[in-house]
Amino acid sequence: MWITGTVLKRIDWNDKLFSLRIKADVEPFIAGQFIKLSQMRDDKRVARAYSLVNPPGTDYVEVLAVAVEDGQLSPDLKALSPGDTIQVTPKATGFMTLDEVPKGALQGKHLWLLATGTAVGPFISMLATDEPWQRFEKVVLVYGVRLGEDLAYLETIKQFISQHPLQFVFIPIVTREDYPEGLSCRIPDGISSGLIEQKAGLGINAEHSQVMICGNPGMINDAQTALVEKGLVKNLRRAPGQITVEKYW
Repeated sequence: MWITGTVLKRIDWNDKLFSLRIKADVEPFIAGQFIKLSQMRDDKRVARAYSLVNPPGTDYVEVLAVAVEDGQLSPDLKALSPGDTIQVTPKATGFMTLDEVPKGALQGKHLWLLATGTAVGPFISMLATDEPWQRFEKVVLVYGVRLGEDLAYLETIKQFISQHPLQFVFIPIVTREDYPEGLSCRIPDGISSGLIEQKAGLGINAEHSQVMICGNPGMINDAQTALVEKGLVKNLRRAPGQITVEKYW
């Protein structure tokens, strides 16, 4: 089932990275979930999944995307302007939510959010809700990109810092150029070397840490390996652990 959404705003972060704010009658959702956008091309529907960046309760949906030259949908999305329409699934889905993170004695004190590229979207949505700040003593967002211009939603992240100065730690990682206050390693290497823990002023361990990872499969696999070496285990409903993941493609 598809409904028609109307583009309210397009935000161009750089020449390829952009956000679309869309007015659409989407059902209530949980921060971290995703919807699908689609268009008809040659009588065939082309659809792709995009995490919602906006928090629940807003009267619009917002997605973060990158235009891929030979992509089947993203170049068309990049060309949309306010007033244009796009097909949207009315119901969000996905399990990259804080509902999936153990509560109580198994929760720990620190929430680590590890993202690369556009996969920061679901974490922006979560951080705009009350839940992470109520459940955890410290929240750390590690956001890895190639270039500084690829860091989207920096003003929103600065608002989180301002609102939660004693709780929130933001660690940008830029791998292909120098970036003030940031690191330059891959996220898995930063975990293995201890650089990320040093930057955060917090240790990653099974007793105190919950880690959510969203991004490219290579980063996820390597980060999991590095975390397992630190004694953490994957979180499953039947066997609660400390590592919650969602592969972005």
